[in-house]
Amino acid sequence: MDSVISVRVKGNFNKLDSFLEKSKEYFKHGNLDKYGRMGVKALSNYTPKDTGKTADSWDYRIVRKNDEISIQWFNTNRNDGVSVAVIIQYGHVANGKYVKGIDYINPAMRPVFNEIAEGVWKEVST
Repeated sequence: MDSVISVRVKGNFNKLDSFLEKSKEYFKHGNLDKYGRMGVKALSNYTPKDTGKTADSWDYRIVRKNDEISIQWFNTNRNDGVSVAVIIQYGHVANGKYVKGIDYINPAMRPVFNEIAEGVWKEVST
């Protein structure tokens, strides 16, 4: 005897479609630049400073690919081809000794991500 599972759906996805369209529009109006600058400022402020070069080397770019838009933050300070920001975050070996990393990126970006989420929610829920 065959088992049959059937599902019947009534209605449509109009509200979801509307929500997603509003979300997409929100990011077309320059808000990504605002959040990109906000992230750079936060990362610069939170970066541990010795010379200040790493803190001053943060930047961002907005990447549009197909239907996706993203913000990428990056740091251009390199030492022998290695990102100084990454070795500060995760640790490294110097003069034969391990230097423990400092988690500064996550605390810096948490408020930025929260503000992005709040901004999107406010825009699409009105």
